[in-house]
Amino acid sequence: MVVELLSGNKSFGGTQGVYMHRSDVLNVPAMNFAVYLPPQADRGPVPALLFLSGLTCSHENVMMKGHYQQACAKAGIAFIASDTSPRGDHVPNDTAYDLGQGAGFYLDAKRAPWSKHFKMESYLLDELISLCEHELPIETENMGITGHSMGGHGALTLALRHPGRFRSLSAFAPICAPSVVPWGKKAFNNYLGSNARDEWARHDATQLITSGARFDGEILVDVGAADGFLNDQLRPWLLSEACRLVGQPLTLREHAGYDHTYHFVASFMADHISFHAKVLLAK
Repeated sequence: MVVELLSGNKSFGGTQGVYMHRSDVLNVPAMNFAVYLPPQADRGPVPALLFLSGLTCSHENVMMKGHYQQACAKAGIAFIASDTSPRGDHVPNDTAYDLGQGAGFYLDAKRAPWSKHFKMESYLLDELISLCEHELPIETENMGITGHSMGGHGALTLALRHPGRFRSLSAFAPICAPSVVPWGKKAFNNYLGSNARDEWARHDATQLITSGARFDGEILVDVGAADGFLNDQLRPWLLSEACRLVGQPLTLREHAGYDHTYHFVASFMADHISFHAKVLLAK
């Protein structure tokens, strides 16, 4: 698998890189992703945190606005930022922002026309992580996962669906119950099918917890109390109640005055990196 370095910039003693590769899983000639390698990576492989972005975003949003580089340099953790979907003129799309390119929802689509390219779950687990393992000084067996909004949904569901794959788990303003909110219902209807409610449940963090899935460790979730999507799209209290009922450790923090933007994400990014570092560096 050929990986091309598109750019590399020195940052807090490490290097912020942007890479491109062909994706056989997604059937596209080019996928971009970003990796921050801390200075400790000069001496050998380091643990990593995989970040999944939200609707309309690419790897660039968190790279430019997330303010993670300094905290990662201090902790000695790499930061991997994936794209949110396959892209290209030949890839199906929708005129709305919440379906199609930029809105992959971190699952493998089952319905045409999406199923040929929209396989983000397999892309992340079977292709991108493997690529990072072979091409970069990263300990892929020692990874955490986090994300924002749609990416928070992805972080929660991927960690719950694949026990042991990620050692630490957090989320910023995640879509906690996509089966019952507009963003999730639209995506699931199109990608999975309107009659595939069992499949919906397998990509819904709240339903996964309710049906017996567990994460081996504490989950950290931050939301902004002034987030305009809190009540209609995110509904973190549903996840919190599900975790309470089954004894899944969860810390849910609500922050007065904060909204859904990267101003919120950046404000608590260092907290999340510290949270992950305590697990990833405890060998």
